[in-house]
Amino acid sequence: MEPVILALVGVAAFVLGAGGVFLYTRTGANNVIRQAREEARIAVDEAENRARKVELDAEQRILERREQLEAEVRERRSEITRTERRLEQREEGLERRGASLEQGEQAVRDRTAALERAERELEEARTRARTEIERVAGLTAEEARQELLRRLDDELREESARRVRSMEQASRAEADTRSRKILATVMQRMTSDVTAETTVSVVPIPSDEVKGRIIGREGRNIRAFEAATGCDLIIDDTPEVVTVSGFDPVRREIARVALARLIQDGRIQPTRIEEAVEKAKREVDQMVDQAGRQALVDAEVTGLHPEVVKTLGKLRFRFSYGQNQLRHCIETSWLAAALAHELGANVEVARMGGLLHDLGKAVDREMEGTHARLGADIAKRFGVPREVVHCVEAHHEEVAPETVESLIVIIADAISGSRPGARRESTHEYVKRLEALEAIANSFEGVDQSFAVQAGREIRIIVRPDRVDDLGASRMARDISKKIEETLQYPGEIKVTVVRETRASAVAH
Repeated sequence: MEPVILALVGVAAFVLGAGGVFLYTRTGANNVIRQAREEARIAVDEAENRARKVELDAEQRILERREQLEAEVRERRSEITRTERRLEQREEGLERRGASLEQGEQAVRDRTAALERAERELEEARTRARTEIERVAGLTAEEARQELLRRLDDELREESARRVRSMEQASRAEADTRSRKILATVMQRMTSDVTAETTVSVVPIPSDEVKGRIIGREGRNIRAFEAATGCDLIIDDTPEVVTVSGFDPVRREIARVALARLIQDGRIQPTRIEEAVEKAKREVDQMVDQAGRQALVDAEVTGLHPEVVKTLGKLRFRFSYGQNQLRHCIETSWLAAALAHELGANVEVARMGGLLHDLGKAVDREMEGTHARLGADIAKRFGVPREVVHCVEAHHEEVAPETVESLIVIIADAISGSRPGARRESTHEYVKRLEALEAIANSFEGVDQSFAVQAGREIRIIVRPDRVDDLGASRMARDISKKIEETLQYPGEIKVTVVRETRASAVAH
């Protein structure tokens, strides 16, 4: 029985447990369902609220957009109204203008008709006047026309000459003012020593006894020295001085250095002379090279071939009217650079052109041709820029200057050569130049007297007033200046002034 009871008890316990589990599960499910329903209800409410909010926002935006569109429509309507009003006013104005134009056209037609009548009357009067003039003057219309044209041509020529003279005076005054300002500015930037060097190479000696040793037995020492250097020794009565003479300044410097070394050494003989000359050549070559490089530094120029620099350095021993040519080239470079800066030209081209413009003077005693051509050939051969080569070949206008920089180099060269103290001129050459100026002036018809003044910088010409009128005086000044340019060589410029004066006097008793 016990197993059956135990089984029944187990079954009953199982049933009770299952019922409890069922009841518990059903109670939990109901709770979950209620909770889910509550959450669903809350979600539905929130969705409805959001939907209502979205709907309200949409309605609000629609209302704002509607108000905006209505405002735009009102603005457009008012603008259209204003436009219509302006168009109406324009139409009224056009109508008024049309009416006035019609009136003006009628007036023009009336005036045209009146002018035509006046022209017919004038032509008739002209015909009558021509007939009367021909009858009185005894000239045909063609002859009278030719006479009138001749007189008109004379009057126009005189008037044109007067206007040309007035324009020349005005332009010259303005150009003088501007050029003086520019040149003054440029020249103030450069100061240079007054020339004090000479073209004579003089070697001092300790005593006149040395002169005999220099000459040597039967003159063999002096002959050997002159053969080795290519220069002449002048040994005269001047105390304690020996003069070296030679056409080549570099050779003359070699001779001077060699002679000074021989005198200092005391052993003067043909073998020592040759050694001294060779050492002097090397020393002078170094001086030439150093002078060329220093000139590049002073002029602030770079990029030149060593041969160009060496040729430029030879100008250290070349003088013109007492002016050292290397110093003149450096001055010209400074002036050309300053002028180019003031005028807005290429400063570097003007600077290099001014430095190299007299390069040919270093070799013009050895080669055929003018120094401008020779310098241009050297510069071209060693790769100097074409613009600079043109400045060199055109600085004496043997080739027509084609660039602003070439004209600037011409001006700078003239300034450096004509500044006070730059050059010395012998009295004979000075007087000869003044006489040539006066001779050119006196060769013109109607000249009474001529005077070269201001050291030959100006020629003043007094003409006869009964043979030269005012216009003729202007033409004479131009013709004389052209003839001076063609026939004379001179530094700087020469001013030509023609004076015509008429005096009348009377005596009261």
